[in-house]
Formats: sequence, C-alpha cells, structure tokens
Amino acid sequence: MMKYAKLTKEQFEELNEEFAVFLAAQSIDGKEWTKIKEEKPELAEKQLEVFSDFVWEKVLNKTGYLEHFSKDAVNLFKCNEKDMERIVVKVNKEGINLLNTTDFDWFVDNSKDPRIEYLKGKKAYAADKNQEIFDVIQKGGVVSDGKLFEAIHKMLAAN
Repeated sequence: MMKYAKLTKEQFEELNEEFAVFLAAQSIDGKEWTKIKEEKPELAEKQLEVFSDFVWEKVLNKTGYLEHFSKDAVNLFKCNEKDMERIVVKVNKEGINLLNTTDFDWFVDNSKDPRIEYLKGKKAYAADKNQEIFDVIQKGGVVSDGKLFEAIHKMLAAN
C-alpha cells in the first residue's frame, strides 16, 4: 500500500535517470524493465509505487516551509522537527485577489493596513511529520523558501 501518491507521467519522465538508478539497485536493467512491464504489469505498477514513495519521502524530508494562497488569504507553514507553525494572513478588502501580482504587491506595501488580520499558531504533529506535510501539499500547499513566512513572523514579533 502506498504511503503518499503515485508520481505523474511527467514527474516520472523528469526523474528518468533516478528511476533507472532505483531499478539498477534492484538489478533490473532497461531490457528487464521492458519485459516486466509487458509480462507482469502488476509488478511494474508496484515498482512505480515504491519509487513514488521513495521520491516523496526525500522531498518531504527536505521541506522546511509551505505556502497556500487563495484570493483573500495566505497560509504559511514552517515545518519544524516536532511541530508545524502556521501564520494565516486574511485580507478583508473588497475585491482583493492575492493570486494576482498587483493585489499581492498591495498587501506587501500595506502589511499594517487594519483590514489585514494575522493569526499565528503552532501544532505538534499528530502522527507522521511527513504525512502531515504531504496532506498540506495535497490540499494545494506548495514548498517554498520560507522568505515570506520569516518576513511576516519577524514583523509580528516586532509588534
């Protein structure tokens, strides 16, 4: 049973060399892989699933920050070892769309506007750290460099 999600065809193509190394580590060369795909599709599928989980595990282990944008809110996450910090930025301005550059720039330039609410929280991981990070990604979160989280965190600490 898979722990995460199977990579897309495009992701497999992008990770072609890594997949070849993964198969080679199991003493499966290109010719053998072609034979497995044709004769034992369920075994081939299992290999793709194991590789997908392997790749996800590597990505999730390195993930330090996540961001999730909607029209009027930004959810920022910092993935610590034992817990996840979250900053929610809610913009209560008519017609705002933080998904476009102009409105996002307005937010950056007016970060102390009274129509902007900031909420902070911290939550210990209930179960598996990587699974919780993966859940945020599945809900639309993207891995980030953490600059926005740290800038807002610093701004809130100064107040």
